[in-house]
Amino acid sequence: MEKEILVVDDQPGIRLLLEDLLTNEGYQVTTGKTGKEAWDLICSHTFALAILDYKLPFLDGAEILEKLKQREEDLPVILISGMTEMLPQEVIRQHHVKAVLGKPFNINDLLGQVQTILE
Repeated sequence: MEKEILVVDDQPGIRLLLEDLLTNEGYQVTTGKTGKEAWDLICSHTFALAILDYKLPFLDGAEILEKLKQREEDLPVILISGMTEMLPQEVIRQHHVKAVLGKPFNINDLLGQVQTILE
């Protein structure tokens, strides 16, 4: 059974790139463009991994991580951000965050992180 990955980014080009890359690697991919959409999808589906942009409309990455923590969800998360050096360390230390990648990210690094997390 293929593993399902949630990809949420407000930039259509990044969503499409990640969807194509991960689909070609054999994963099932669901995409969203806002934090609210991400949370609704997390509440209604079971994902093996979420790849979230840190800055999202309506709910940002930190708010989604806090909601996951409150619900005791065990969903691993890769955070992507254009300003990784500006991310609060307490957000990065959340147990859900398995990796933080800066934009622009190396595709091979991202795929390696996905494989490592899902093994």
